[in-house]
Amino acid sequence: MTMTEFTMSVPVAGGTLDARVGGRTGPALVFAHYWGGSADTWSGVLAHLPSGQATVRFDQRGWGASRTLPGPWHLDQLADDLARVADTCVPGPFVLVGHSMGGKASQLVAARRPAGLVGLVLVAPAPPQPPATVTEEYQRGLSHAYDSPETVADALDHVLTATPLPGTVRATAVRDSLASAAEARGEWPLHGIAQDITGDVRDIEVPVAVLAGERDAVEPPSVLREYLLPHIPQATLTTVPAAGHLLPAEAPAAVAAALQGFLTHLQS
Repeated sequence: MTMTEFTMSVPVAGGTLDARVGGRTGPALVFAHYWGGSADTWSGVLAHLPSGQATVRFDQRGWGASRTLPGPWHLDQLADDLARVADTCVPGPFVLVGHSMGGKASQLVAARRPAGLVGLVLVAPAPPQPPATVTEEYQRGLSHAYDSPETVADALDHVLTATPLPGTVRATAVRDSLASAAEARGEWPLHGIAQDITGDVRDIEVPVAVLAGERDAVEPPSVLREYLLPHIPQATLTTVPAAGHLLPAEAPAAVAAALQGFLTHLQS
């Protein structure tokens, strides 16, 4: 679709961040991107949504246009920012849509039961319980994934994706991975990914849909079944065939279709 968006300035701790708001047909979809992403991570998904669908997307603290916001950059601060964006930009009901790191932040926000929240869609999310694979050695290695264009390319080609990205989409992913504050870049792999939020997510009351890439090397379906579903029992898991971790970039049509199906179910 062709969507016209406008920018809203959202007051957050330490300054403001700019959110891109489009459409009027709700519930609104409020997007939170992955570690290394930006608001543009969702462009392909938005292109497959119906004209008029209400959407909100933004660069998280420490990334892209929000990289000059001061710390802390930890998971609870990302959740605070996401909650402020939803509260400022959405006058009515909304669904949080979080990818990977954004999915874990979205779980924290949903656990707070904010007014207006009617659903949660987790796209290849980091689970609330750290998987056994998240060792200190793994965390140290991950913290260097975005050190340079070369390491970003290696991560994209050998870890994050299972299918080749279109040229412009890949270029955006490379750009976004390098557009961060150094401290923000290290916060997620060294701390956030290992944070146990199982005590929080039991307070989530809204319907939850989980999308997993069949060939995701970061958060495979087996990990989500073991480390997420037991803690969010109302969640339903759907696997996207052949896709890897960057579902919004690799399979935007599938993500958009899942979102439409979720909204239809909410309204039925």
